[in-house]
Amino acid sequence: MNWGIIADTVAALCLLAGAFLTLAAGVGVLRFPDLLARMHAATKPQVLGLILMLTAEALRVRNWGVVGLLILIVIFQLLTAPVSAHMVGRTGYRLGQLNKDELERDELAEDAQRASAVVHNTTTRQDAAEEDSAS
Repeated sequence: MNWGIIADTVAALCLLAGAFLTLAAGVGVLRFPDLLARMHAATKPQVLGLILMLTAEALRVRNWGVVGLLILIVIFQLLTAPVSAHMVGRTGYRLGQLNKDELERDELAEDAQRASAVVHNTTTRQDAAEEDSAS
């Protein structure tokens, strides 16, 4: 049994699966109706597709230097994809680009109310302090 042929076959399967997931992510971004669904399509299948394609590359190249670099790319992708999805979702929420009726629980509205109350109290105290110092 030749391990090189097996590795190449598994690499080809990973490459095809990764390409399919990446294509599905692109179609989802174009076809899904709202921001949250598009955000899901842009992150989850895209990341898994990239991981599968990088796994295929690692199996095909079989060089530890390249494999180490590919592992770093996967780690970086796994660390940054959730953060970028969170920022896109938060920005879309603040710009009113999503339907809030579809949310089961609107945690950001609660946080925004608390933050505006803190800002309002701080502003009121500053205004009162300025009035006291002026008189």
